[in-house]
Amino acid sequence: MAIHHLAVVVRDLGRAEAFYSGVLGLPVQRRHDDETGQPRAVWLDLGAGAFLALERAELPDARLRADAAPGWHCVALAIGRGERASWRARLAAAGHPVERESAYTLYLRDPDGALVALSHWPDAA
Repeated sequence: MAIHHLAVVVRDLGRAEAFYSGVLGLPVQRRHDDETGQPRAVWLDLGAGAFLALERAELPDARLRADAAPGWHCVALAIGRGERASWRARLAAAGHPVERESAYTLYLRDPDGALVALSHWPDAA
C-alpha cells in the first residue's frame, strides 16, 4: 500500500492554503466548491500520486484535539538534511517558528495549531 491522500480540516481555507502552499510550497492540484459555489477544499500535491486535502471545517469553533490524545499526531513532510537551516529561517520569517526539533525533524504548527513536521530521516543533522 501507499498513501493516497491525507486530509486536514481547517477553520479558514484561505489561511490554510497560504500556509501549506505559500509557506511550505506544496503545489495546488485541484479546488472544490460546495453546492452553493463556495470553496470547500483545496488539494495539494505531495508527490508520488498522493495529495493533502485541506477541507473547510463545518464546525469552525470546535475544540482542537490535544497532542497527547489518541488520533493522528502530525503530518511529516520530507526535506533534505542540507535544507534544515534554510527551512528554519523561512518558517520564522513567515511567522511559523520551529517549536521543537530532533536530530532529524523540525516541528511547527499550522494556522489551526495542527502539528507539522519537516524531516530528513535517516540523515541526522
